[in-house]
Amino acid sequence: MILPIVAYGDPVLRKKAEPITPDYPGLDALIENMFETMYGASGVGLAAPQIGRSIRLFVVDATPFADDEDLSEAEQQRLKSFKQAFINPEILEETGDEWAFNEGCLSIPGVNEEVFRCPNIKIKYQDADFNEHVEEFDGLLARVIQHEYDHIEGVLFTDKLSSLKKRIIKNKLGNISKGKVNADYRMRFPDIKLR
Repeated sequence: MILPIVAYGDPVLRKKAEPITPDYPGLDALIENMFETMYGASGVGLAAPQIGRSIRLFVVDATPFADDEDLSEAEQQRLKSFKQAFINPEILEETGDEWAFNEGCLSIPGVNEEVFRCPNIKIKYQDADFNEHVEEFDGLLARVIQHEYDHIEGVLFTDKLSSLKKRIIKNKLGNISKGKVNADYRMRFPDIKLR
């Protein structure tokens, strides 16, 4: 089931999300719905707060990046088969020289900006069966994971921009929260009053 994606300005996007346990109601269906919602919006990652749930869960499918010819063959192969749910994740380390990449977000349609992030991460998380993993990721995969992880910490990629960039996009962000934006997927806008 495709769920509406919460737009910029909704308080749920600013909350630090809560951990969940294996008895969280309807978790398997929720994960399936999150992947379906993400695919329906042509995304590569989706965090639970983006569908209105303040829980420590996000999904990633980096397959669309596998065709990028600027990447090494090894990275293309890794991206091609990477599909994972991350439950109760905790980034343990972020290392390396920060690099810029043009990021966007399904909750902030039409806004893309260069964001600097570390190229290497070490993360502890549980998979959909609540098996614990500690893994290291690099490159684009690390970036997608960092972006989604920020969501469960109540952080948006726009928070990482310079104060000048923030001023430039301020009106755009205000319009998004009012529903004055074209997105080709279902969204829920915080500043549209129910009539």
